[in-house]
Amino acid sequence: MNTITEPDRKLAEALKSLSHAPATETNSSAPPRKIARRCALASTILALIAAPIAGISMWPNVASSVGAMLSEPQGAVAATPKQVATSTMAAKANHKAAFSGRETTSALAREITGSGYVVAPRSTAVFSKYEGRITSIPVEAGDRVEAGQVLVTLDDASARFALEQAEAAKVSADLALSARNIELTQANASLRRIEALATRAATPQKDLEAAQTASASASNAVAQARQDIDRADIAVRVAGEQLNELTVRAPFAGTVAKVSAHIGDTVLARVDSIRENQSLLTLIDMGSMVIDADVAETNIAVIHPGMRGEAVLDGFPDKPFIIDLAKIAPIASVEKGTITLRFSLIAPPIGIRPNMAARIRIAAPDSHELSGEINR
Repeated sequence: MNTITEPDRKLAEALKSLSHAPATETNSSAPPRKIARRCALASTILALIAAPIAGISMWPNVASSVGAMLSEPQGAVAATPKQVATSTMAAKANHKAAFSGRETTSALAREITGSGYVVAPRSTAVFSKYEGRITSIPVEAGDRVEAGQVLVTLDDASARFALEQAEAAKVSADLALSARNIELTQANASLRRIEALATRAATPQKDLEAAQTASASASNAVAQARQDIDRADIAVRVAGEQLNELTVRAPFAGTVAKVSAHIGDTVLARVDSIRENQSLLTLIDMGSMVIDADVAETNIAVIHPGMRGEAVLDGFPDKPFIIDLAKIAPIASVEKGTITLRFSLIAPPIGIRPNMAARIRIAAPDSHELSGEINR
């Protein structure tokens, strides 16, 4: 393809004519004329070499101009430089508006993701309040129990003896009270008789005073006997409570998650068992499960209770369900730079279990990006 344009060709011919023009007669000698001729010849060669290169560099602009001219319909009027500039500015403005619209849409909402676990807030380790030997465990792991249902039965001979002793003391106190009441009755009868005699001056004054003292002492003895009965009642209740606590019952309705005790084991009292971490079993309320998930603490400005999202359990990857943000932890994690969110579950999959891994996502407005976009 010939890439030499008409102006380049004219320039080359002009240089060629200059190089063959007769030199002006001067008084200079022959060697200077030869040097001038050689310089002219070198300039011509350089011009011939530069012309194709310039043509090649100008060809894209020329080709685009020719293509534009060919693509214009006949009779079309060429656009003026002002019209071209106006069209370019309008295109740039439309492109900027479209891009700004996309930025605004993405700034209005963003997706917050996190991971966590299914948690049963109402869960407890069951201990025996008093020491005893396990005689019966009528439940197994996975059993559904009601509040007050027997979980473990223990036996303690000392507790039974204590109750029997307290009951015997109560009987003795009752008998003592009966005896004191008889004495009081006799003392009051003697006092009334002496008082009748004293009204007729038929008995000395000292006998009246002695009768009055005996009646008061008998009354006091009755009061003390009643106090003894009250103490005996308390002793019976204490011994009975200890014996009753050897039958461990469910504190609330739930599911037995784990049984750690065995029939025949001797368990410690609650204080010692907690210290040794030796529980009888674990009870969980499966109807009040939630998800505790960690999200980046940078999202704290745009999250609030009541927001709705979606959760997926690793055990049920094809069964996403809705979650509601119920609580936000009051403190953040220093180690992970996250904050824990608690979500209530709406129609979770059947078969969900505590400690299952979960992934959550919620849509939240990005207030920082939105305010920055508005300022721009």
